[in-house]
Amino acid sequence: MCKTDYHWRCLRIATKELQINEEIRDREVRVVADGGEQLGIMSGRDALALAASKNLDLVKIAPQATPPVCRIMDYGKYKFDQQKREKEARKNQKVIELKEVQLSLNIDTHDFETKVNHAIRFLKAGNKVKVSIRFRGREMVHPERGLDIMQQFADACAEYGNVEKAAKMENRNMLMFLAAKPVK
Repeated sequence: MCKTDYHWRCLRIATKELQINEEIRDREVRVVADGGEQLGIMSGRDALALAASKNLDLVKIAPQATPPVCRIMDYGKYKFDQQKREKEARKNQKVIELKEVQLSLNIDTHDFETKVNHAIRFLKAGNKVKVSIRFRGREMVHPERGLDIMQQFADACAEYGNVEKAAKMENRNMLMFLAAKPVK
């Protein structure tokens, strides 16, 4: 039940980690004002009445302390600022994707250059590149030709990326991974 006068806030905000207002059941709490100044140790009921008189929330910020530390603040504004900071941090985060370039043993020079240009574009964007050669039929007899093509590919992309994982046979495929060079 909610009182309509100014002493109690009717708005309930769902919390997972912090206890607010009536959820704080401690007998004594250390109270910190919204500006950061210490108001001292007082009973939980008095602290809640003080917060309600200022039309703010009482939030338990350090439950492990003795006595627990509670702060008088606008909890809705605090949650909004926290979500804004998290959104900004996610926006500044760079997601690295893995792009794949497929080659063959008897690739022509122009096709090879086109694949190199694709890989360079991916590396410039900051992504990793997986280079693969699929061996078909009797091509399995000449894995050294695949190694030569992989080495040429790595040399062609050397300005923009480093070999993260060297060329290696896995079943009928030869795989190599390139990572973008750090931006200076």
